[in-house]
Amino acid sequence: MDTKDTLGGTFTTAEALTLTRVGYGAMQLAGPGVWGPPADRDEAIAVLRAAVGAGVNHIDTADFYGPHVTNEIIREALAPYDGVHVITKVGAVRDENGGWPPARSPRQLREQVESNLRTLGVDALDVVNLRIGGGPDGHSAVPGSVAEPFGALAEMRREGLIRHLGISVADAAQVAEAQSIAPVVTVQNWYNVAHRGDESLIAALAEQGVSYAAFWPLGGFSPLQSGTLDAVAQRLGATPAAVAIAWLLHQAPNVLVIPGTSRVTHLRENLAAADLALPEDALAALDGIAG
Repeated sequence: MDTKDTLGGTFTTAEALTLTRVGYGAMQLAGPGVWGPPADRDEAIAVLRAAVGAGVNHIDTADFYGPHVTNEIIREALAPYDGVHVITKVGAVRDENGGWPPARSPRQLREQVESNLRTLGVDALDVVNLRIGGGPDGHSAVPGSVAEPFGALAEMRREGLIRHLGISVADAAQVAEAQSIAPVVTVQNWYNVAHRGDESLIAALAEQGVSYAAFWPLGGFSPLQSGTLDAVAQRLGATPAAVAIAWLLHQAPNVLVIPGTSRVTHLRENLAAADLALPEDALAALDGIAG
């Protein structure tokens, strides 16, 4: 389903979960290195409220952001979450050095789900993504079975602690294995104008009624440097981030974007991408970035 009067349109999954195609990623609400509190908590709260006020209906978070910091800010800003879906991730924790070690045993996953319930202040989590990958860059899919950890989340779904399940940083085989265990409403992977390995997966998910949430439109921890992107943005009178987000929205109707920021002014620039038209020559130039 695609509705013109909502932010960037909407996508409704086969499990009847309707999401605005433009969401908000809360990772940057924590302090530097996604560790500790933000420098300006009031601004962080204002960003969340401005996003929802503009029409965003899903917030991406994780209890290991901070840790606990972003969830606590989301609770303060948005509880009781009327009409807002909070989508969280499990499968990792933070160590004393700020690292991101995996934590995917059934016991560890239950502890993480229970912690998310506490910090968000809810009885059931809307959507829980199992974060699987890593690899040399820390953010790419790594082949391997997801049966045990996804099965543990499916059990918590049956218990009523989780409403919907998703999977993050996963390849097509892992998505299919997860779907054989329980319904998957969303896949969240690293995908942008320069990092484009998931086209066939996106198309398959669209046919199945599964959303694809693309994170890091500008490259994340390693910012995308592209003269082409900058030139298109300048010609259109937009920011490079808005152009990168608009390109993602153009790819397929099930592609969602979850850009993050800690400033209201930057948020509004990102949200402007929902109304940014990309002419054919701009699309052709952007498509050429990946080579």
